[in-house]
Amino acid sequence: MMSPEKAHIVALKLFKFALSFPGIGGMLKNSYAYEHPDLETEVLGLKFKNPLGLAAGFDKNAEFMHQFSSLGFGFIEIGTVTPRAQHGNLKPRLFRLPKDEALINRMGFNNKGATAAKRKLKKRPKGIIIGGNIGKNKNTPNEMALSDYLICFKEIYPYVDYLVLNVSSPNTPDLRQLQDQEPLEKLLTAIVKANKMKPLAKPILLKIAPDVTDSMLDDILEIVSRKEVDGIIATNTTIDRESLKTSKEELDKIGDGGLSGRPLASKSDYIINFIRSRNRTIPIIAVGGIMSPEDAIRKFEAGADLVQIYTGLIYKGPSLIKEINQALVEKETLKKPAY
Repeated sequence: MMSPEKAHIVALKLFKFALSFPGIGGMLKNSYAYEHPDLETEVLGLKFKNPLGLAAGFDKNAEFMHQFSSLGFGFIEIGTVTPRAQHGNLKPRLFRLPKDEALINRMGFNNKGATAAKRKLKKRPKGIIIGGNIGKNKNTPNEMALSDYLICFKEIYPYVDYLVLNVSSPNTPDLRQLQDQEPLEKLLTAIVKANKMKPLAKPILLKIAPDVTDSMLDDILEIVSRKEVDGIIATNTTIDRESLKTSKEELDKIGDGGLSGRPLASKSDYIINFIRSRNRTIPIIAVGGIMSPEDAIRKFEAGADLVQIYTGLIYKGPSLIKEINQALVEKETLKKPAY
């Protein structure tokens, strides 16, 4: 009955409140977490208790890490974090497409900024991998974007296990232009250099759009390989509106934004297959359209090493976490070579 964004905020606050009572955390773990030795996997030099993660965007400010860790995720990615706090785009900016089991969002990197995220990350939960997704502020021109990414990198680097460069959200003007050869090469060169100067380098990943052409993807992969980027997250949301059950009139009323959920699955699968056909070894975190255990298994069969969910959690609830992990064990998915 609530607007999607209000429902999201209320649900997270109620979730946090419920877990403040003794015993609730244990009940949730018994209900939704599933542990098995076959789920344990090592990717990016990190040991994951299971390969299913929470995608960036759900916990933008690293405020609910403890709560989500109780649901049985193997890792949590916070953000997208920008150097300075920003309100994001005007509301309404999050829309449900129930006929398609999808969402459209144009949030615009609404977050409290890198310093606020750092304060929360200092109190991160133990026993779970935490990733940090970073981006640029809306009012930072692309020619100055590198400075924003370096600020975020330096702020949260000590408190996360891996970092993700988000250059693919469709909701920050011109952000996707950073996927072009020259700006991407400049960005990756600087971030990888800054990372290597640290006492302990952290894995650096690039999150890409599902709407890139094959030739653009080839260029991205060449730069990623040459600049020694550690992995790719495939994919962000799409601006494509083809083959949706939701009417054109309703879509026109909603307007711009990134589409996630079931309709994104095939585009994400294509990108993963394409990457794996060009590069047999680079770690891939798959996200996009995982609404069932079968969807997750298909990502692994395409060549993914880890998977993340977001919209699936909205539509299917936290039981999806246990269902996916159980299916991975039952199908022996993680024992089979995917590529």
